Amino acid sequence: MSNETLYLVSFILVTAVATFLTRLMPFAFLGKHSNHPLAQHLGRYLPAGIMAVLVAIFLPRAAHWQTPVFGLDALLPAALVIVLHLWRRNALLSMLAGTICYMAIQQGVINLV
Repeated sequence: MSNETLYLVSFILVTAVATFLTRLMPFAFLGKHSNHPLAQHLGRYLPAGIMAVLVAIFLPRAAHWQTPVFGLDALLPAALVIVLHLWRRNALLSMLAGTICYMAIQQGVINLV
């Protein structure tokens, strides 16, 4: 195995372990505090806050406002996220559907022109 391959494999391994540990730590250290009012507040309002940031800040900045469809590439996924969340009240479904719609538009699967 060459030095470059060894470096890449070790880099991927260290990154994977670090990612796993950062995902595990909140559950390991805060698991017994799940009934704490702050944890319940964050669990209730954080998904909607994240969606608001994505819809209100990220999507309008990523839109192509000079095209003939005037930002529809960002407004369509944003509307989908809002409608799905108001209809089903499922943050995961809303974010997943909005992300899939946005990526389909960006990759050219959905043609808006």
